[in-house]
This record gives sequence, structure tokens and C-alpha cells, in this order.
Amino acid sequence: MKLKDKKVAILATDGFEKSELFRPLEALKIEGATVHIVSNKLGEIKSWDKTNWGDSIKVDKNLDEVNASVYNALVLPGGVLNPDTLRTDEKALSFIRSFFEDNKPVGAICHAPWLLISAGVIGNRQITSYKSIKDDVINSGADWVDMEVVVDQGLVTSRNPKDLPAFCGKLIEEIMEGKHVHHHA
Repeated sequence: MKLKDKKVAILATDGFEKSELFRPLEALKIEGATVHIVSNKLGEIKSWDKTNWGDSIKVDKNLDEVNASVYNALVLPGGVLNPDTLRTDEKALSFIRSFFEDNKPVGAICHAPWLLISAGVIGNRQITSYKSIKDDVINSGADWVDMEVVVDQGLVTSRNPKDLPAFCGKLIEEIMEGKHVHHHA
């Protein structure tokens, strides 16, 4: 129960990659964290499971009613449709920016770094992502590397569902450590 007093937001909408939301959710809950599913809609959001729609999950908080200050960390699952929808949602982007402004841990996997690009928060950081968005990441000023998990000042990124064990492990470590103090050269 390493994360007993921690609150974590998972931001997602329809089309999130099933394992990339459910696996971190389970790992965080096992460690005792309180986890809220935050979305741009109410009710339930539907996952994408390999080639078709998969399990749904109940939304705990809508972006209209949520405040980043109550959370210790943020998790951004991938899937193609999910970040592609959220990256044009100003409320979603400002929610993401708040975590970076407060130096709180953020985990982003697969296509989720699209959200970080649209939020304007990945310049000069080392990250990884799903290989098809590598160029987008590089064009946004980040240093893209091909590794199962990359940690840069509290930002944890991974490439695909196979990296989930490493991703979840690093995420839990970063949330335990808490806020990061930035050292600018």
C-alpha cells in the first residue's frame, strides 16, 4: 500500500486502448491509491481492444468539474481515437498543463504523447511513444528514444501495451517520490 494517501487522475475518452487504462488502474489501486477516471463526457467511456470496441468503464469526473490541484499524478492511456479526440479539447489540455506546472508525475503511453504535444509540454524532454508518432514527438522538440520506459523529471512514457509492466512500475515509483524540482542548466 505504497500510495495510500495519493489521488491519481486517469484522463481518457472513447477509444482508449483497453489494457493501457485498466492495467495502470489496477496497479495503482493495488498500491492503495484513489483513482478517478476523468473524461470529456459523462456516464461511461468505451475502450478499443485490438480490433474492436471493448469493455467500458464508468467516468468518475467530467473535465468541467475537476481540479488538477486535488491530484498527485496523471495517467494518459493511448489508443488512437482517444488522444486524437482529447487533443482538440482545451479543457483537457489545460488539465494536463496544470500537472506540468506543478511538477507532478505524469504517465503517457503509446499515442498519448499526442496530448503532451498539443498541450505544449514536451519540448526538450526525453520521451518514447508508439513508433508511428515518433516524427510528431521529434517535431515538437522532444528527444525520442526507443525504450520500454523513459522517465524524465517525473514524466513516464512507454511505447505500447507490452511495456505496461515497466510503465506501471515506474509510474508508482514516481508517484511515491512526489513532486519534482526542476534543475535548469
